[in-house]
Amino acid sequence: MQFRSTGTRSTRLAAAVTAVLAVTALGAGTLATAPTAFAATPAAVTAPAAQDDAVLPVYPEGMDLGGLGTSGFLAHSLGHDGSRKLLWTPYDGGAATSLQVPEDGGWTMGAGDVVVLGDDNWSAQMRSITLRNMATPSAPGVDIDLGALDGNYVAVLSPTSVLAQLTNAVGQAELHVVTKDGTTTTHRKISGLPANATDYFGSNAHDGSVLVGYETGPEFERTGGRALIDVAAGTATTTYASPESGYGFGGLEFSASHVTWFANEAGTGDYIASVDRATGEEKRTVLGAHDGEWYSTLVGDWLVYGNPTTPVRAVSLATGEVRQLMDSGSTAGSPGDGTAVVHGATAADGKGLFRIELAEDGTPKATKVADEAPLVDLKIEQVHVPDRVNLDQTGGEVTLGWTLSHREAYVDVTLTHMVTEKEYRTRVYAPAEGNRFSFSWDGVLDGADAPNGSYAVMAEAVLLDGTGEPVHQGWRMDVVRTINTHDFTNNGSTDVLARDASGVLWRDDLRDRSADGHVETAGRTRIGAGWNTYKQIEAVGDLAGNEVADLVALDGSGVLWHYLGKGYGTFDTRVRIGGGWGVYNKLTGGSDLDGDGRTDLLATDASGVLWFYKGTGDAVKPFATRARVGGGWGVYNQLTAVGNIAGTAAGDLVARDTAGVLWLYQGNGNGNFTTRVRVGGGWGAFSQLVGAGDVDSDGRPDLIAYGAGGTYVYRSTGSALTPFSRRTTDLYAGEGTKFNSVA
Repeated sequence: MQFRSTGTRSTRLAAAVTAVLAVTALGAGTLATAPTAFAATPAAVTAPAAQDDAVLPVYPEGMDLGGLGTSGFLAHSLGHDGSRKLLWTPYDGGAATSLQVPEDGGWTMGAGDVVVLGDDNWSAQMRSITLRNMATPSAPGVDIDLGALDGNYVAVLSPTSVLAQLTNAVGQAELHVVTKDGTTTTHRKISGLPANATDYFGSNAHDGSVLVGYETGPEFERTGGRALIDVAAGTATTTYASPESGYGFGGLEFSASHVTWFANEAGTGDYIASVDRATGEEKRTVLGAHDGEWYSTLVGDWLVYGNPTTPVRAVSLATGEVRQLMDSGSTAGSPGDGTAVVHGATAADGKGLFRIELAEDGTPKATKVADEAPLVDLKIEQVHVPDRVNLDQTGGEVTLGWTLSHREAYVDVTLTHMVTEKEYRTRVYAPAEGNRFSFSWDGVLDGADAPNGSYAVMAEAVLLDGTGEPVHQGWRMDVVRTINTHDFTNNGSTDVLARDASGVLWRDDLRDRSADGHVETAGRTRIGAGWNTYKQIEAVGDLAGNEVADLVALDGSGVLWHYLGKGYGTFDTRVRIGGGWGVYNKLTGGSDLDGDGRTDLLATDASGVLWFYKGTGDAVKPFATRARVGGGWGVYNQLTAVGNIAGTAAGDLVARDTAGVLWLYQGNGNGNFTTRVRVGGGWGAFSQLVGAGDVDSDGRPDLIAYGAGGTYVYRSTGSALTPFSRRTTDLYAGEGTKFNSVA
């Protein structure tokens, strides 16, 4: 008997049920016996043989029996997400295997241990199928595209072949054996069936044969037919008439002595038809009315049947003798090896699966083969997720973990940044020891350093065998870093802005952990066009106190504009700071020059005077009235505020003269500087020097030099005498003349 998933087609639901597990209304009578006239005292059942204290496999409580194989059984349940879950459990105590039913699909089983996964929840409509041989669960499945043959599934014959109904050139249904060998699919027709037969359905295949049912006759006057197929010969060896047509009626079973099917007749009602294969004599087991669905299966010449409200009984189709086998049962089926398996219980052995087979005297007996037990109660017992983590203090990584009640599980983890909704996902498998499932997150999202802020940390724990419901747990974790004055994405790493010749502004996000001294970019993002209206664009750090870097831009008419950083790599609508800034030929910002914790701005006019603009922390009016620093700054063609690189009282400044010599001016904390210190010559090779914030997360701001001969990161050392050590970078590799402004 085949097990199938049930669908939503009400007119054919009975077929799916009867062909799967049960006859829908099996009565107690057989032959001329009245429905209630069972033997007064059931014959004794031989006690199961001792199993030497062998541990039986577990049939999971709460799951339904979904199929029977010769070496194991299939259980199924509806998951919390609406998906159908299948669990294959071998009888020999081996590990259970979880199978996933295709979306909107179903499954059936037969031919030993073969599970068929298909694209429809009613097996007769399956056109794309996968055969899984559960005798070797690790083996890959065999995919068969019946749709390419204009066919539908009927029954599975082997791990590589099925019976299928194909439509021929004139529109008639034919029964074929379809086989997949490697990448080649072949098929051959079964002969000896009526030419107008259609709507085939089948039993479990065993002993080289399969029993099929079909409809035949004119439309609206169809009757049924049943045929025993010799698969190797490709021929219908015996056919049987039935007053009922095709689907809606299943119960196909056969043994060496009998064939059976479910039928209905006016005046008689529902019954099980059985035919003696040797004599051709047909008998009827008339069905009775009981609560719940009946099930039936065939063991030799004994019909095993029951109902959730009745004991499990067997009736001899030869003599009419009735025996009680079990105290209760809910489902039964045949694995195709001459036995049957019932899900039920006895007073002596409790609940589980029981194999029904013939004893030496030819009478049926029940032996328990699987214990019914509750599913493992998986729990998350402890959470090891920090409420707050400073990635600058942990080397950029954080370890997260969960202690589960069982090791044989995995944990799916999702970290979601609650502002941008960007996600990081990973799966954590069972640890080598203990029940603590841990992993280290490297603080990266989508290839870039993850933004600061609150993260929703969701963990879903699932048992490896697929049983039970997933266990969920949520947590909030705040990620912080030391503020980087050149960070526009609030992720602690330096962002560099560059304008191309067409006026498009681009942002490169650098990684905050260099690899072997090499500074890498995580990717480039287009900010927008129209930036060629500005004479100078300058990154000036956090002007407004929102812990995100800002921009100022000076247009051709001398108006200075403020672009407030949003923290996502973009900027708010510009705000006018004021006019008259056209008197300045150089602007630089980003250093705290007076030690008040706010970033300031420096500007030189045409006469070489340097002016100090103290930051106010006000986004609308970010600078106080200017203060004169001093004259003589006209000897420099590049000024760059670099932050506190020498460890003195305040932010520092580097200035390059016309000979290409770079000089360091250390801030004295009053908006002015100490005596300059010569850094070195050769800096004329660069067209732009950028105070880049803390590129390598060592706590000191750094310098980026852009030029035709290459771009370099100059890492600050903390020493005023030798303030920089050069590092390579892939930033602007081969693009040393592409950009006319870098900030």
